Amino acid sequence: MHPNPAFRKTTTDRNLAFARSRGFGILSVNGPAGPLMAHVPFLLSDDGTTADLHLARSNAVIAAGLPAQAVLAVMGPDAYISPDWYGVPDQVPTWNYIAVHLRGTLVQLPDEAMDGHVNALSDRFEARLAPKPMWTSSKMGEGVMDRMKRMILPFRLHITAVDGTWKLNQNKTPAARAAVMVALDAQGGAQADIAQAMRDLSDD
Repeated sequence: MHPNPAFRKTTTDRNLAFARSRGFGILSVNGPAGPLMAHVPFLLSDDGTTADLHLARSNAVIAAGLPAQAVLAVMGPDAYISPDWYGVPDQVPTWNYIAVHLRGTLVQLPDEAMDGHVNALSDRFEARLAPKPMWTSSKMGEGVMDRMKRMILPFRLHITAVDGTWKLNQNKTPAARAAVMVALDAQGGAQADIAQAMRDLSDD
């Protein structure tokens, strides 16, 4: 997390809402030889106290020994910021980004938890594809889903701390920020997403 308090003022509710919307992050635990990481989709509980996820049985995170202290890092859009965009002298390049860290204890769940987890996970993200008809596990051939589920295991992160960095030029003047937003919009893509995040933060 960035140490500048200007980038750390976002509320816990907003950080959790961002993490829930993204639904994908990097899970990290300490292993015997150093940090271990896994890229995982997850489901955040309504009250923000747990995140459910799954890992392949062969994932090294499992062999690290659980329960374990873990961090789930959730990244949003990011963009390089050119000093030329501010319209004022003596600036340096920087990077704007959004990141939320969910810290807590990672535990393994009973194997039978896989059924509800897989269905809840697909339902959450299939719903975002409307009006496409939702995919459900009932579309799988007989026995196929059961065979696939045997290759993964369910886990839960019990969240004890939520940290967010929204580094969006809050330490610059309104005029400089406005100029950066114009330049980012002109780039399109993720850069435009950062510009929109800057606007949203300004509107709060």
